[in-house]
Amino acid sequence: MRPLDGVTVVSLEHAIAAPFATRQLADLGARVIKIERPGAGDFARGYDERVRGMASHFVWTNRSKESLTLDVKHPKAQAILKRLIVEKADVVVQNLAPGAAARLGLAYETLAGTKPSIIVCDISGYGKDGPYRDKKAYDLLIQSEAGFLSVTGTDADPVKAGCSIADIAAGMYAYSNILATLLHRQQTGRGAHLDISMLESLVEWMSYPLYYAFAGAAPPPRSGASHATIYPYGPFPAADGKTVMLGLQNEREWAVFCEKVLQQPELAADPRYTSNSKRSAARDELRAQLSAAEVVQRLDDAQIANARVNDMHDVWDHPQLRARKRWRDVESPAGSIPALLPPGSSHVADEASARMDPVPALGEHTDAILAELGCSDPEIAELRAAHAV
Repeated sequence: MRPLDGVTVVSLEHAIAAPFATRQLADLGARVIKIERPGAGDFARGYDERVRGMASHFVWTNRSKESLTLDVKHPKAQAILKRLIVEKADVVVQNLAPGAAARLGLAYETLAGTKPSIIVCDISGYGKDGPYRDKKAYDLLIQSEAGFLSVTGTDADPVKAGCSIADIAAGMYAYSNILATLLHRQQTGRGAHLDISMLESLVEWMSYPLYYAFAGAAPPPRSGASHATIYPYGPFPAADGKTVMLGLQNEREWAVFCEKVLQQPELAADPRYTSNSKRSAARDELRAQLSAAEVVQRLDDAQIANARVNDMHDVWDHPQLRARKRWRDVESPAGSIPALLPPGSSHVADEASARMDPVPALGEHTDAILAELGCSDPEIAELRAAHAV
């Protein structure tokens, strides 16, 4: 048995934020019914064809779901959607364009009037109110608005994150808030409205640089792969021609590093380097002392934190992930594909801890769900002829 067995989620979702949240609910056993547009589906299905003809984003965020195609602008499809929510749903998740859910009659106030136990989670770029409420938002735009680009990159160029960090942040806060609200509903019997914004989610993650710039102080500079305010903490050349990431966090580690790695114990007492702030200010001067290839070969012996700078092929073959047996096979319309077991899964009841069901084909479950709602074969045929499903 999984924690969310018996919980049904209906999601009007696309792209990353909402699908990532609901996939994690599905991992825990929830039944997730994904509403998709007939003929096209979630537009993330078309992002690329890198996974045996399927899109990498879609494969990642949509396993273990049921795909129901509905043209939510069609009156008959709208009626089916509302019946599905009233009869089946514990949770409704949506990240449609601003105002679209309300126009469809899916605002929390409307649904709660019929079903007080319903939990409605709205995910948007900027939230339900305020001057930005009607602005469309995509991941890069939120990275810009949240100040992420101002602290990421080099002096010459700001750089966006290599993955959808604003979407992921919003998806994680939607996921955790839904779990908390399900627990609250057990105590009170009542649902709630959750208003999750990508901007607020990413700004929460930006709290360290925000506080660093508190009260008009200078913000942390863009410093590439190095830490902006801790040194040594960043990339250094290794003997094999690759790059090793080195991280020192405190004065004890600095002293050990000077003695056992640099083999220059006198540096630990050098007044130029006796605190992190001083080392960070003198990083260009100090870097010359750290750049020799043989230096980083001593890191493990000195128990100084370090890591390889892996590419994606290295991660597929990462020895730690394989040793901990984190990979599973997941079925899809294009056959079996590997998928990473969700973080935190139980090692005691491994197979029961996370659901790893197939990635659905577009509309794969439409007929079965419509029949479950009491639609007859002629009614389903009529809806199909009208392109409503």
